[in-house]
Amino acid sequence: MLQRLYMRTLALAASPRAPWWLAIVAFAESSFFPIPPDALLIPMALARPERAWRFAAICTVASVVGGALGYAIGYFVFDGLMRMPIAHVLFGPDPLGSFQDWYARWGLAVILIKGLTPIPYKIVTIASGAAKFSFPVFMAASIVTRGARFFLVAALLRAFGTPVRDFIERRLTLVTSLLAAGVLGGFLALRLL
Repeated sequence: MLQRLYMRTLALAASPRAPWWLAIVAFAESSFFPIPPDALLIPMALARPERAWRFAAICTVASVVGGALGYAIGYFVFDGLMRMPIAHVLFGPDPLGSFQDWYARWGLAVILIKGLTPIPYKIVTIASGAAKFSFPVFMAASIVTRGARFFLVAALLRAFGTPVRDFIERRLTLVTSLLAAGVLGGFLALRLL
C-alpha cells in the first residue's frame, strides 16, 4: 500500500498543478502524511532545474506551516493522553512532566537534527507540541532546518542533475545527517566559546 501511495505521489510531479501538490504534500508530511515531499521535489527539480529554488521554497514554507499543525496536535492531544491511567502505569507518575523537562533541555537539538534529516518531521512537530516547547524557537529552528534540507536537495539537483538524484535517493539520510551534525557542532562550538 505504501509503495502504491509513493508511486501516486510521483505521478503528481508531472501534473500541471505540481507546485500545489508539492505544497500539500510538504504540509501534510509535517503532521500526518507518510510520504516526504522529496518524492515530488526531486522529479520536479530535475524536470525544471531553473525552478529548483522556487520548489525548495514551497517545500520549506509548507513544511513549516504544516509543522505548526503538528505542534498543535501534540500540544492539545498529548496532554489528555498522558493523563489517562494507562500512561501512568507505562511511564510513571508524571509521564508528561518528565518528557517536558527532558525536551526543555534537549528540544532545540532534537529539532535541529531531525528537521534536517528525512526521519519523519511529524515526530518532531508533535513531540515539540506535547512538550510545550517554546513555539517561537520551534518555528525559527524549523525554518532553518527545513529550509537547509530542501535547499540542499535543490542545489545538488541543479548542480549535478540525474546522477545526484540516484545518490540522494540512496543516501539522503547520510547526506542530511552529516549536515545536521555540522549544524549542531557549530551551535555547540558557539555555546562553548
